[in-house]
Amino acid sequence: MLVVPVPGDLPVECRDVTAVLEGIAAITFDFGNTLVPVSRAALGGVVGHTADAICTRFPEFDRTSFLATWAEERERQFREDVPQFREVDLAERLLRVFARLRGVAAPARDERWDDALTAGHAEPAVIDWAVETYSRAFVDALPETPGVGDLLARLARDRGLAIVSNWPLAATIDQYAEARGWMPYLRAIVVSQRVGTIKPRPAIFEAARLALGSPEPSAILHVGDDWAADVVGAHDAGWRTAWISSRPDDSPLPSGERDSSIAADLELRGLDELESHLGAPIGPPRPAAAR
Repeated sequence: MLVVPVPGDLPVECRDVTAVLEGIAAITFDFGNTLVPVSRAALGGVVGHTADAICTRFPEFDRTSFLATWAEERERQFREDVPQFREVDLAERLLRVFARLRGVAAPARDERWDDALTAGHAEPAVIDWAVETYSRAFVDALPETPGVGDLLARLARDRGLAIVSNWPLAATIDQYAEARGWMPYLRAIVVSQRVGTIKPRPAIFEAARLALGSPEPSAILHVGDDWAADVVGAHDAGWRTAWISSRPDDSPLPSGERDSSIAADLELRGLDELESHLGAPIGPPRPAAAR
């Protein structure tokens, strides 16, 4: 199933769910629009800050041209990469933006990175610096969903927790979790950029299951807002599913069309409803070991 944008004005009906899920040993969470609301304005501010920093360091770059090229490359990645279940890598996007602004032919998608970097597109240190600039801006600009830290602390007492996210830059999630104090509660942070494929592909869910100590699939609950990536993907992996129906109206993050042939175990309007649907966990608590 392809991941496609959902218009912000599309009404979403969320049915009331009174189920209590017993025997959940581990819970995984999507990142964007689950743990962290991502609005178009907030993400635009992050990109704008990144553009300011890059254009200050490289005054030959025009800010307007940078932003337009960034938007074009982002749209191209979602159009070409997502249908192939390939992550829209942020470093690759930056490399192509630098190449185009310098009047150099952008590298082919399958071109070796070291060849592309040494061909004059951009120096590795510059790409690393730009990536770090973006990550810092994201951490500073976007607040967590209210109550997330306390929720993770409570759930981690007797369940293994992890983040499982489609995200173009794993370092951003690492830094965000560290800055918000989530690391002591997480056993793993599993990001598509590291795994090499995106949800709903089974490989990313299996990577998370192994990182959580290999519990039975039916003992894992995945919580997310994207029907195709989170509900369908986790369902196909044999996991339990909780769909978060609320998201910023203007979120630029893709979502998936709801498939009536698959039902989520839980349909929640927000994370604050999750705990009331959890019964007794399986087995003793396990110490957190985020990575």
